[in-house]
Amino acid sequence: MATAPTRKKPGPGTKFQPKQPIPVDERLIRLFTTLCAQIDGGHFINAIKTCHKILRLDPTDADALQTKLFLLLQTEQYEAALSLIGDDTLDHRAFEKAYALYRFHKEEEASNVLQELKQTQKGQRGVLHLDAQLNYRQGSYQTSLELYSELLETADPQSEEYSDVLTNFTASQKHLDFINTGFLHALDELPISVVSAIETLPPPTSHPAQVTLESHSTLNKQLEEEPVVTKAKKVRMKRVPKGVIPGVTPPDPERWLKKSERSNYNQGKKRKGTGGGATQGVVADNAPPPSGAGRTGGTSKGKKKKS
Repeated sequence: MATAPTRKKPGPGTKFQPKQPIPVDERLIRLFTTLCAQIDGGHFINAIKTCHKILRLDPTDADALQTKLFLLLQTEQYEAALSLIGDDTLDHRAFEKAYALYRFHKEEEASNVLQELKQTQKGQRGVLHLDAQLNYRQGSYQTSLELYSELLETADPQSEEYSDVLTNFTASQKHLDFINTGFLHALDELPISVVSAIETLPPPTSHPAQVTLESHSTLNKQLEEEPVVTKAKKVRMKRVPKGVIPGVTPPDPERWLKKSERSNYNQGKKRKGTGGGATQGVVADNAPPPSGAGRTGGTSKGKKKKS
């Protein structure tokens, strides 16, 4: 059986040579290989950490920055994505910025960025999708319906995009139908008194939820400011002994005596000079004698009495 070759130990005169570090280019190749494998496997959190390692070696790597931005959007880290887009190296990422603002519920800022983006990338499908979603969220169902209709005409019926666009198109159509006709039909089905009350009431000055919260806060404040009055229980004078005033503790009649002369001086304390309690094996002095103990001439244990 062949044995593995043994490694020769350096002699006493051999100088120690430190291991040479891996070149930066070689480390970048290894990190990018790991990054591709992590993205293919869906390990986005670990892929973001790998992007950090790459950017520590080369902070201006465009591929690493773009990949990190994609991963932040995929993991819904929109605040971090906006911070990354704000850097000077990624000023041209207007679409990603608009999408992050939209997902971060900053519709007004997203709309401003999208208006500038439509001037340069008007026919881009991603821009159309985002524009339709933004209009739908803002309540512009007619505009979103037109945009989704345009996307449906150019999408492949067998693709996943077509199914998503069709779902959004149907939702926009239902909202638009309710605003145009469904709301009026619902009003016609209501009683006349309810319809007249709705038409004559003035528009609300603030949001109903806000009014409810304000009323609750005002009520709580009033309850806190009002003093709490507790009704005293009335004492029946027939049950009160003579000379006792209800609510007033009577004075101690022995308050003028010394403590050692008071009747409650030794209460609760162990009295001195008293014996301890009886223990196992102790026989009382006045215990009755056992049967046959007073007879004389008793026999010893184990012997029978002679007749």
